[in-house]
Amino acid sequence: MSAAIQIVKDSIENTRSKTEQLGAEITELCSYLYAAEARLLSLIRQFDEKEYWAGQGLCSCAHWLNFKCGIGMNAAREKVRVAHALAKLPKINDAMANGKLSYSKVRAMTRIANESNEDYLMMIAEHGTAHHVEKLVSKFRTAKRLQDAEIAQALPRKHPAEWPATAQSSP
Repeated sequence: MSAAIQIVKDSIENTRSKTEQLGAEITELCSYLYAAEARLLSLIRQFDEKEYWAGQGLCSCAHWLNFKCGIGMNAAREKVRVAHALAKLPKINDAMANGKLSYSKVRAMTRIANESNEDYLMMIAEHGTAHHVEKLVSKFRTAKRLQDAEIAQALPRKHPAEWPATAQSSP
């Protein structure tokens, strides 16, 4: 009976080892993909800044990506947006280039990231999932809209007759 138990234990250990190996290979490959995506975004930014897409009769870099790379228009627009945002976010850019941040996290972070909150977002991305980052960004954007609406409500309102002459419509 102890030999049968040992066979089962060996089988479980072998399965666990294979599972861990497969998991490690997947995560390693993902890191390579994140780094490659960072390089791709850098190239897209350069291509767009120089407007190389215009020479081919297309109206935007997103259209070029759609036509030449088979990327859907919404995804292409997002890639161009993220590519330009990363130019101003060196810590996020470096983390992605080193294979530490996924495009999903970076895409969400760049919606609200600036130099004052980049470290905070990096900490959230390091310890959370892409879903956590997306939820945080969504909640932040909602709070910002509410704050802006509150500020707008608090502003004194003027009657149109008090507007500067340039703001009034002519008859």
